[in-house]
Amino acid sequence: MSDRIEGLWVAMATPLAADGSVDHAGLVRHARWLMHEGCVGLVPFGTTGEGTSFSAPERLAAVEALLGAGVAPGQICLGAGFPAVPDSVALIKAALGLGLRHVLVLPPYFYRDADAEGIEAAFAAIVDGVGDARLRMTLYHIPQVSGVAVPAAAVAGLRARYGVMLAGVKDSSADYPQFQAFRRAAPDVAVVVGNEADIGRAVADGGAGTICGMVNVAPALVRAMFADPAAAGPMQAAIKRITGPFVPTLRSILAAQTGDAGWSRCRAPLRAADPAVGIRIAAALQGIV
Repeated sequence: MSDRIEGLWVAMATPLAADGSVDHAGLVRHARWLMHEGCVGLVPFGTTGEGTSFSAPERLAAVEALLGAGVAPGQICLGAGFPAVPDSVALIKAALGLGLRHVLVLPPYFYRDADAEGIEAAFAAIVDGVGDARLRMTLYHIPQVSGVAVPAAAVAGLRARYGVMLAGVKDSSADYPQFQAFRRAAPDVAVVVGNEADIGRAVADGGAGTICGMVNVAPALVRAMFADPAAAGPMQAAIKRITGPFVPTLRSILAAQTGDAGWSRCRAPLRAADPAVGIRIAAALQGIV
């Protein structure tokens, strides 16, 4: 079981039943398809999976469904992180109890005026609260959504303090200089990118890989980024097709690709996209590869 997130990991979309609960059978089907398409690991309940809209028990039940279907614990990195540190600690302890080690942890995201020392202290309180050397925590930097950045200095400080328990950072800022800042500050930490168009050059510059959402609908395009940085052109073209709110649009594409209208369901406050949008983008994606 690896100490790092490396290669192609997917920020999984979460299928929902008609009553808004997680469709466990659909989640397992999607996981199997993604791994058949080349994903080496699954990240349920990140941003693409609407993670902050699901309770800890719901997330853990979904993980149990994946494990019960034969997904190895080392192939799952559970989306975690709450405004309250004890909530993060409780979920991570429970995940470790199921055999997982990898978790993707948002910074506490309510107080947007928190300074770098405060953010580092919050992450340290999580590691100390979990108190388990099996932990492999990847920090989640997506300030344009969460409103709270992960400071590069905090990554370096936490790595120096906790070693491999601070395993990585996911940079979803789509700001390449920020990726480079993480690499300079903590060269032993696995830095993965969320912006698909950056995968090729990030790997060439020492990045560990990706946790990304587009692989849900365009796995061949994402795989191509690992083989040839020039594939950034087609990937950018694909990304530009995603107009409007990302998660509802991605869901509408999945609905069009699979013929399962249930994929369009979102949890409030998100609202389903127009099905015609997904049909149009799905057709366009076929012509980009």
